[in-house]
Amino acid sequence: MGFSMQPYGIQSMLKEGHKHLSGLDEAVLKNIDACKQLSTITRTSLGPNGMNKMVINHLDKLFVTNDAATIVNELEVQHPAAKILVLAGKAQQEEIGDGANLTISFAGEILQNADELIRMGLHPSEIISGYNKSIDKAIEILGELVEPGSENMDVRNKEQVIFRMKAAVASKQFGQEDVLCNLISEACIQVCPKNPANFNVDNVRVAKLVGGGLNNSSTVRGMVLKGDTVGTLKRVEKAKVAVFVGGVDTSATETKGTVLIHSAELLENYAKTEEAKVEELIKAVANSGAKVIVSGAAVGEMALHFCERYKLMVLKISSKFELRRFCRTTGAVAIVRSLLLLKLSPPSLDDLGYVDSISVEEIGGTRVTVVRNEEGGNSVCTVVLRGSTDSILDDLERAVDDGVNTYKAMCRDSRIVPGGAATEIELAKRLKEFSFKETGLDQYAIAKFAESFEMIPKTLAENAGLNAMEIISSLYADHASGNIKVGIDLEEGVCKDVSTLKIWDLYVTKFFALKYAADAACTVLRVDQIIMAKPAGGPRRDAAPGGMDED
Repeated sequence: MGFSMQPYGIQSMLKEGHKHLSGLDEAVLKNIDACKQLSTITRTSLGPNGMNKMVINHLDKLFVTNDAATIVNELEVQHPAAKILVLAGKAQQEEIGDGANLTISFAGEILQNADELIRMGLHPSEIISGYNKSIDKAIEILGELVEPGSENMDVRNKEQVIFRMKAAVASKQFGQEDVLCNLISEACIQVCPKNPANFNVDNVRVAKLVGGGLNNSSTVRGMVLKGDTVGTLKRVEKAKVAVFVGGVDTSATETKGTVLIHSAELLENYAKTEEAKVEELIKAVANSGAKVIVSGAAVGEMALHFCERYKLMVLKISSKFELRRFCRTTGAVAIVRSLLLLKLSPPSLDDLGYVDSISVEEIGGTRVTVVRNEEGGNSVCTVVLRGSTDSILDDLERAVDDGVNTYKAMCRDSRIVPGGAATEIELAKRLKEFSFKETGLDQYAIAKFAESFEMIPKTLAENAGLNAMEIISSLYADHASGNIKVGIDLEEGVCKDVSTLKIWDLYVTKFFALKYAADAACTVLRVDQIIMAKPAGGPRRDAAPGGMDED
């Protein structure tokens, strides 16, 4: 008879196969370590001289980028504590569109400092209370560092927009920010509604076409659709547009019917009636004044024949989101009934949209349909990006997205703070002074929180290949003598007044990044036990399904 050990304690309560980690060593420090590893990955990509990462995701798609949000999205992080940091980065990306890297790296840094405090013997709850005091104080100081007069801004003034957008775009595409900011600000200003707070990011589209260089990029008022028109008409100007979601085709009826045909004439007439019906409908569209038919699904051969005869241009847009944007651009109302179901009435005049011109152009070997709407409501604008490879274009697109999101953020709040790590050093200095005034064990946590801000100038300097220690000490020296706008000039590798270099960061970007980072760090520190149930059974996701051929 075998002696079987009876499970006791928490083991007897949970299903077998579970994992249970508790206590400082197993749970808290392990969690901190996981977050530290994640922030080490993103940290080297911080700032304009940040390195690129090559990430190959589970679908074998290659990403070459220094955009932290993309990197952590594609990494499929498994560890639950590191996931919290990823979520904080995502929240920052969705809220502001820039500063995800700052959030993740800063959270990793304050956790690493918490690790040292725990080893010194502080309890996590004391650290959390210190961190909460620090973040409140830091946000208060951040408000004092705002450049006076920057809260009033004309969001349609290109210079002011570029002035605020430059830092965000430069951190993704260093050296090309001037060309890019020009394009992005132009596109954003064109689609900016009367009340800038309602700016919709989706209205600035990006079309990526391989070939040429960044200098060949341009903005188009309207849309750029990849692909050719269906018929032979390639250019139409000042035309009305009818949009049909269901496609332009003769369709089988719901019920089955049988037709008995006795003679050849009946057969001929039967085919003719179908043709006549199709012609009648296409003619009705042509008579309504429309010169362009846009279909959301297939276009039948016979329908196409009559469209050609009545000189109608036929465009096919299969993506329903693109179709919605097309309707927004032209002001058309999408007609849901399929065009050639025999019960269709011709489109009413109110449903027709208007375009200045639709033409097929060849850009770098790719045929694209350009839909322009210069006069009407500039509701959609497209940035046409050119570059030598797909991965370069993807990275440029991310830079444009960041720029557009920054524009949206500045429409809500246009205050700015000095960039180039000037703000961070000032925060570090002031928080350090604040920690001396505190009594109790919080002061150690506040001092460590203040120290964490040094990570940003340190990382910026290291990524640019400069001596970090020298730079940080000379920054502290300058700030101690009252020059709060002194930051790092990465091109010359010296400390300078950043307001002369025009390096500014948006206040909201910093505000949310620090807030999310502190929240994420405190959430991780509050965990003292991890209990993982046994994973559900079933085939593994990554295992190849059995019994399949190699093909």
